[in-house]
Amino acid sequence: MLIAGPDTRVVELRVHGVQGTTPQTLVDAVAAVDVAGDGLGRIVRPADRLRRPAPGPVLQTDGRPIPRVVEGYLWGGMTSGGVAKATWALLFPFSIANVAHWMLPPVPERNLPAHLLGIGLRSLLRVFALLLTTLLVAQISVVSLDLVAAQCLRPGTPCLGSVSDDVRSLPYLRTFLGLLPIVLVIAVMRRVSHVDWRIERREIADAEEKEQQPASGLPGAHVATDPDTPALRSLHVVAALAVASLIALGGPLRQLTASGGMGVAVAVAWTASLVFLGVSVLGVLLLDDPTGGAPHRGGRWLRAALGKKPRRVLLVLSVLLVVATLALQEQLPLRVPGADVTMQVVALLMAFVLVIFGVLLVPAALLARGSWKALPRELRPWAGGWFSAPVLAVAGLLGGGFGAGVALPIRKALGSELHLPVGYDYITLLWGVAGALGLLSTFAVASFTGAVRWRAFRKGKVWAREASLLHSGRMRDLRAATRAWWWARWERNHGHHLILIIASVLVVGAVVATVLRVRNISPATWVSPFSAFGVGVLGLLAVSLLRAVYLAARQPESGRRLGIIADIAQFWPREAHPIVPPCYALKVVPELVERVRDHLRDPGTRVVLCGHSQGSLLVAVAAARLLEELSPYDRERIGLVTAGSQLQWAYPRAFPAVVPHASLAKLAGGLDGRWRALCRGTDPLGGAVTTWRRQVFDGMLLGVGYRADGTEGALAPALRGPTGALVLGGDHWLPDPQRGPFPGRRWKSGVSAHSDYTSDPEWDRAVAIAAGLTQVDAPEAAPLPFARKPETRPELA
Repeated sequence: MLIAGPDTRVVELRVHGVQGTTPQTLVDAVAAVDVAGDGLGRIVRPADRLRRPAPGPVLQTDGRPIPRVVEGYLWGGMTSGGVAKATWALLFPFSIANVAHWMLPPVPERNLPAHLLGIGLRSLLRVFALLLTTLLVAQISVVSLDLVAAQCLRPGTPCLGSVSDDVRSLPYLRTFLGLLPIVLVIAVMRRVSHVDWRIERREIADAEEKEQQPASGLPGAHVATDPDTPALRSLHVVAALAVASLIALGGPLRQLTASGGMGVAVAVAWTASLVFLGVSVLGVLLLDDPTGGAPHRGGRWLRAALGKKPRRVLLVLSVLLVVATLALQEQLPLRVPGADVTMQVVALLMAFVLVIFGVLLVPAALLARGSWKALPRELRPWAGGWFSAPVLAVAGLLGGGFGAGVALPIRKALGSELHLPVGYDYITLLWGVAGALGLLSTFAVASFTGAVRWRAFRKGKVWAREASLLHSGRMRDLRAATRAWWWARWERNHGHHLILIIASVLVVGAVVATVLRVRNISPATWVSPFSAFGVGVLGLLAVSLLRAVYLAARQPESGRRLGIIADIAQFWPREAHPIVPPCYALKVVPELVERVRDHLRDPGTRVVLCGHSQGSLLVAVAAARLLEELSPYDRERIGLVTAGSQLQWAYPRAFPAVVPHASLAKLAGGLDGRWRALCRGTDPLGGAVTTWRRQVFDGMLLGVGYRADGTEGALAPALRGPTGALVLGGDHWLPDPQRGPFPGRRWKSGVSAHSDYTSDPEWDRAVAIAAGLTQVDAPEAAPLPFARKPETRPELA
């Protein structure tokens, strides 16, 4: 441990979690000002009355007070606020498909079968994502081309009676109005996929561009920009435009019939649409070939074929194909059969790809099992490393459900004489069955959970023995904490089971609807209540999402709440699906790293990265990058504090290839005991980070975890801090409700759960330990005085 000198100071750099926050809340001040950043990535400090940056409160250590500077990095503007960012929620199925890629199991080194399976799984994911894009285009075509342009606007119909028959009979008008929304949506998707965050300083951006895939084994080592994204984006746009033309020309199974030269032109355009679709599918299948990135390998032809100029040629030809389709459709027919056929073909292909993906994922997970089979059960990946398959299924079914949820209300608003394709009857049946099963599953889970909880408390089983140590002599707090500990532990242990139940319920409904549709069995009359219920579920799904976007434009706070979805999904770079919001981690992490390096230029400065919730993942990845780049002397001047973190119970289990348990162990060893994790048993979203297999024995808290020397094993019994916290390894278990209040400190009453970790006095002690200014096993400091006498006897019931 470095010895503190007279010029020693500590910079506490905080990073918030999901939903964003205000600058004042982040730095615990009544006012805050920007001191760096570009407006999206803001670095703020507390401010005085003249709005000048002010120093933070001194840091009390064992020897003397140390000056402290409190800074906060605000990244919420990248995901929350404003209708533009809220509209990204409409692309939520695309984001889920992209996240599924990062959930794949790791590929063991020097294992050819695992390597081939990894290539196949990633390629299938990209094909599924491409089909998801074409499904969205087919659903838009059902509404704009078939429902509105072909049926509602045809001459002689009462629909939209303000439009005269003379206008309806104008050549190419209805075809133009039907294709225009499709092209506009494709243009918007392409625009969204082009949006990227600009890194503040040029030297950071240059370093990121030159950076190769690190092989350090630290957390987030593979979170980097995919060089295939521009090509993948172009292929999705080409496929979307080709599907729009294919639908207008009759669909993938049969083209429109015409005589003479017109028939030849239709055949050529129809064939060109299929060719463009084939090129797109072949491109996404081969893009994941890692040999394509090396000029001396056989894949160099693919990089050349999908270079900048060839991509532009493909896009121009696709646009010309849509224009030619418009020219070939002087008047739309009474119905556009291609919309229904295309949607059903795409849905069947998605189901086929998903089944193959799920089957191949089983041996891939078994081959990767060697990397986690020695871990205790609570640290192993969810579903044995197979969790990517149900997540991908949810993405596909939500994508299909949202389109149907929009089409049904529009049909009802335009008039009951309009008809949706036959396939929508089966979609409503799918969601009706899924909704009914979902209600039954919810009732069963709630009943089982209530029964287990009632039986446990009736028999006097103690679920939270740690809470009895934290709240010794405070029975009122112990009762409140015990209830909160039970529910928080249940949510952490079974949250992924709920996702599996949702996926299973949706898949069962999809299987029922698919079997009926493939066998061309009309739904019986007794299933009509399920179809009616499915209409309600789909309408609620679409209305809820659209209402959230509308409120985001009128009320910025709604956009912040909606940002929860984007905050979680947007951490991951564009890999499987290019039409998703940009990855904020590619901006936040390098800017955090550079800010730390700026502070470390002062030899007396020590920097502690502090992250709450999702911010804990960002600071962990930043700390890993710093360990790779800094000199040994500078490494000893950085520390890490995480609070309410998911770095043990969620991220290594959901993303075993990106944040594996071994990478966290290596990070803890590199920081040499300067990684402190603040935990509350009442927190349903955060938990322990550096310890596991905890138990209370003879009044002591024991457990296994990361040691300061980088090894793993049994730890010394937990030590009690001066404010009642129990410190086991790197985890600081905080009493919640807090002890106190303490004179001169901010007070937070009641159960805090996932919020307000900085209000606990143990925060300052954790920062001092992470800065290397004090030891955990230093002589115990005198307890802080209470403002009121603590409760010492139990209350009467």
